[in-house]
Amino acid sequence: MKTETETEAIDADAVTAFEESFRGRVVLPDDEEYDECRRVWNEMIDRYPAMIARCAGVADVIESVDFARENDLLLAVKAGGHNAAGNAVCDDGLVIDCSLMTSVRVDPGTKTVRVEPGVTMGDLDHETQAFGLATPGGTVSTTGVAGLTLGGGWGWLSRRFGLTIDNLRSVDVVTAAGELVHASEDENSDLFWGIRGGGGNFGIVTSFEFDCYEVGPIVLGGMVIHPFEDAADLLRFHREFTADMPDECCCYAAIMTAPPAPFLPEAVHGTKVAALAPFYSGPIETGEELFRPLRDFGEPIVDLVQPQPYTALQQMLDEPQAPGYRNYWKSQLVDPLPDDAIDTVVERAGTLPSPMSQLVLEHLGGAISRVEPDATAYRNRNAAFSFNVFSRWEDPAEDETHVSWAREFHAAMGPFATDGVAVNFLSQEGDERVRAAYGDNYDRLVDVKDAYDPENRFRMNQNITPSARADGGASHERV
Repeated sequence: MKTETETEAIDADAVTAFEESFRGRVVLPDDEEYDECRRVWNEMIDRYPAMIARCAGVADVIESVDFARENDLLLAVKAGGHNAAGNAVCDDGLVIDCSLMTSVRVDPGTKTVRVEPGVTMGDLDHETQAFGLATPGGTVSTTGVAGLTLGGGWGWLSRRFGLTIDNLRSVDVVTAAGELVHASEDENSDLFWGIRGGGGNFGIVTSFEFDCYEVGPIVLGGMVIHPFEDAADLLRFHREFTADMPDECCCYAAIMTAPPAPFLPEAVHGTKVAALAPFYSGPIETGEELFRPLRDFGEPIVDLVQPQPYTALQQMLDEPQAPGYRNYWKSQLVDPLPDDAIDTVVERAGTLPSPMSQLVLEHLGGAISRVEPDATAYRNRNAAFSFNVFSRWEDPAEDETHVSWAREFHAAMGPFATDGVAVNFLSQEGDERVRAAYGDNYDRLVDVKDAYDPENRFRMNQNITPSARADGGASHERV
């Protein structure tokens, strides 16, 4: 098999036959929409696939996988495309684009929802909230449900109801052999185990079925923003405030640059600030009482916590994660930060290299931690927080500055980190970090890979190398 760097012309007759069998749209480099179709959320990713297959349904996905295999093409899979690593697009090969597959079907009677791979969290929330239902997943409405789920997935509801994968009932998967298989706890259970956290290593999921819960439509949440000079005290308060919190409550912390928003005093615009973002999914009156110490702490610039629609809260962080920027992330799972770690965070945060860059401490625990580490492929369940360095900028000439800043920040936090990382937050960081994401579950994942993708066709991801190619010489170059 050829590697990612070997480019060969695809037989024109084969392309024509593929197009004729395809219900969706095959986009080639000379097509007007090619540049738009090859773009993903992270502007750092600038790759040129030989073909983009914009699938209209499962049959198109199967045709695409077969075409890639028969023509020995590198393939990448695009759903939401909202991932820092940019694995949804490749050079020279075939991009299987599922972003047009956006069906959402809610069953209020069983409190379940079934979605196709092109669905975003905003799409999902819109449909489920029509019935007063929600499933845990994401804090940005433009995030794709598929990628979020395959890497584990967490959001505001996860402390109460678990990870996104903990609420996954079944999936339909197109394998590397071009076969459609159904997987659940009772059918192809090995594949179902691997799908829940193992990323896109085993095939293309064309249908996800989730459990839903009664949530909203009104929840309590928002943001309390403080001056940056109070950041150390605020992070220490956050550590204590989150130490003994009911599962219905989640509270993120962040250091960022204040946007030129009307809810902030003009004098604050463009300055560094520290913020807490609490969320409560239970009775509003209970949440108001629970949040009283948080809202009384210090002298905030603004308090935006209020009862609001769940769908509005799910969109609260959309603007800071909007497309059109270059992104490099570093992330690690951490326990409650000791004082010297907080001091390190505040010192490093004083050098935010752009107004779009942020530090975010995401609140985990609760129901996430009550699932056994080997119950799903996602293993690292015991950490209290995910500490994320989100470096974002616009000028390609500044790439090295921003990447180096994120890496140095991450290294400085190393002494305070656990051994694990969430796979959804990895950039292109190599096999060692992939193994850190899976820990003792990695060998079992290799077994699943061997069973469903022994040739490593699905390798544009945080790759689990099949055992037949683990000697290095037969494995494929990473992009």
